[in-house]
Amino acid sequence: MIEPVLAQAAPGAMDYFNSLLIPTVLIIGIMYFLMIRPQQRRMKAHQEMIGNLRRGDNVVTAGGILGKITKVDDDEIQIEVSEGVRIRVLKSTISEVRGKPEPANNNEKTPTKTGGSRSKRGSAS
Repeated sequence: MIEPVLAQAAPGAMDYFNSLLIPTVLIIGIMYFLMIRPQQRRMKAHQEMIGNLRRGDNVVTAGGILGKITKVDDDEIQIEVSEGVRIRVLKSTISEVRGKPEPANNNEKTPTKTGGSRSKRGSAS
């Protein structure tokens, strides 16, 4: 016996669109969570760091210059890189704040090493 052949409709344009829509949305979502969102967090943290710059902070510029902030303006800061050598840089070029230097405490005496006596254990005389 011969089976009748059933005619099937050709897939429409909307089927192709729907089959591409889900992978495209997934790729965009993955790109957002892996690339865009972390970059926005870094930018927000950098803006907060720049807003908290104060006189006396030790900083590192994007060019690798280390110095101590001596003056803070709106868009620029003045950094002392050596005794009497001050440079002006843009706030946006600061890449790291290393904090304020710890003041030396003159009241505490630093322990000195003495090369004195060592006890010898188990030595026979």
